[in-house]
Amino acid sequence: MTNLLKNALLLLPFLTVCSANAQYTDVINSNRPGESQAAFSVGQTVFQAETGFYGTREEHSLLGTKTNGFGVDLALRYGAFLEQLEFNIELKHQWDQFQTGLGTENRGDFKKITVGAKYLIYDPFKNYEEKVNILSWKANHRFKWRQFIPAVGVYAGANLNFNSIYLPENEASISPKLMVITQNQFSGGYVFVTNIIADRVTSEFPSYGYIVTLTKGFNEKWSGFIENQGFKSDFYSDSVLRAGAAYLIKENIQVDASIGGNFKDTPSILVGGIGLSWRFDKNYKPILIRSGKEDGKDKDKKDKKDKKKRKDEVETIEVEKP
Repeated sequence: MTNLLKNALLLLPFLTVCSANAQYTDVINSNRPGESQAAFSVGQTVFQAETGFYGTREEHSLLGTKTNGFGVDLALRYGAFLEQLEFNIELKHQWDQFQTGLGTENRGDFKKITVGAKYLIYDPFKNYEEKVNILSWKANHRFKWRQFIPAVGVYAGANLNFNSIYLPENEASISPKLMVITQNQFSGGYVFVTNIIADRVTSEFPSYGYIVTLTKGFNEKWSGFIENQGFKSDFYSDSVLRAGAAYLIKENIQVDASIGGNFKDTPSILVGGIGLSWRFDKNYKPILIRSGKEDGKDKDKKDKKDKKKRKDEVETIEVEKP
């Protein structure tokens, strides 16, 4: 795991300066075009679909094999029961041409079928109200240490395997996937997400890895990202670098494009793709969260005061009647 951690640290210099985040945002918040998951859910009663097409090319220098193909991936996300809770399913199907010294084989199968749930366990900006100094611009824009406190989410899911040709022959039909997610929101439109992953932990070939993603919003429409993913198992280990951009067509529709590759030739990998994300939020109702300063006693006092005020107004009206 030492090499994986070194690769993750390569992106730390991109860290710069913070603004608050929430479960539900005014515009769509997609996990595309990267591979990482954000800590926040889509919001209660919100449905979101994220899909894309990709092309892939692989060459293995030792085995002398070549693979050229394309695929489609789909993620369906839904927020239910709690604002912090999201259920999702991720699918990836690939068709390719596999060439060896003995001939060529046309293949097609699922590379991923995963169902799971994500829960936000900590939000550093929940019940936090930043005071605005109307007399000092400098005070309102000073460096804030709170930006380095990440939101934290957890994910638990299950990988389903129907004898996929892209997985080991003895791979279990069902295996768990566990993940810890952190997310920092920085001023200037920067978002830094980290996924620490334990995948297929009960199978013969468990995999452990990470994904670190840095996203930058350039304006209201355009954003870009850079991402590093590393994973290690007895079946396959690799480190992949990706980059891409996304464009917001409407508040609930986003398109994206990305490209990625690794740094070795056993095999060498090059993948490029385009995608679309769409959100349906017509059933969403904003949830009012009281400030941490307003506890239960303060609320009771406020309710009593409002009732007394309404009562006094009624009595005043009755006295004024002829």
